[in-house]
Amino acid sequence: HDLNECKVSQMMEWASKRAVIRMNGEKFRRLIRAPPRNYSVVIMFTALQPQRQCAVCKQADEEYQILANSWRYSNAFTNRIFFATVDFDEGSDVFQMLNMNSAPTFINFPAKGKPKRADTYELQVRGFAAEQLARWVADRTDVHIRVIRPPNYAGPLMLGLLLAFIGSLAYLRRNNLEFLFNKNVWAFSALCFVLFMTSGQMWNHIRGPPYAHKNPNTGQVSYIHGSSQAQFVAETHIVLLFNAAVTLGMVLLHEAVTSDLDIGKRKIMCVAGIGLVVLFFSWLLSIFRAKYHGYPYR
Repeated sequence: HDLNECKVSQMMEWASKRAVIRMNGEKFRRLIRAPPRNYSVVIMFTALQPQRQCAVCKQADEEYQILANSWRYSNAFTNRIFFATVDFDEGSDVFQMLNMNSAPTFINFPAKGKPKRADTYELQVRGFAAEQLARWVADRTDVHIRVIRPPNYAGPLMLGLLLAFIGSLAYLRRNNLEFLFNKNVWAFSALCFVLFMTSGQMWNHIRGPPYAHKNPNTGQVSYIHGSSQAQFVAETHIVLLFNAAVTLGMVLLHEAVTSDLDIGKRKIMCVAGIGLVVLFFSWLLSIFRAKYHGYPYR
């Protein structure tokens, strides 16, 4: 009992200095592995050193810091749960002890017993947004954390600049506002909005997935997620580009039929349109087949 109190005091002292406690092999064995322990510890196993080239680790670390600070400075803060991190370059022996070969990885070490399968966070499925991590922590520890993000003025600032630009443009052209009634302008704007939404950008905003995934063993980078339940940010950019190319092909085909250009140019537009639709729609189906295994069409 006295040993447990000493551990709790040590963890509380470190937590008072920084919300995420940095651990090495010695601290991990003494404060996490060795009994007794009546507190849970969520650990992010990561590789933040520049030579590791783990961009996802840095992004996940930012969200993890937000989660830990939200808990540390909340009124509900207790010694029931602590947040810690083990960097590969400071605790490679811990990685070996747990047979871990990828980063970042989040594991909850419960107050009683060994971690179960559900105590390892499904990063590829749920993403690393602080809100998603908080839901997982609540499921595993029954500790509910209200995520408080530092204020981000970039969004309102960009919206203000956009509105100012539109207002200035309308003022300068106040004697000639025909462009507001130009159907091509509205059609292009609507297409951009539809392409943006159908490519999965809102899912990215909610889930916060990594941009891509680098296999730590082979070094191979995957831009398409192998599961139909998740996606990478790069994947949504690829899908947006392919959808835009298919749309451009359809527009060219329509223009080839309806425009007043000479027959030679219309033939070129027709061939280009067919080529874009066939090529990029085939590539879209290939991505679909890669994610939905067993899909029969090519």
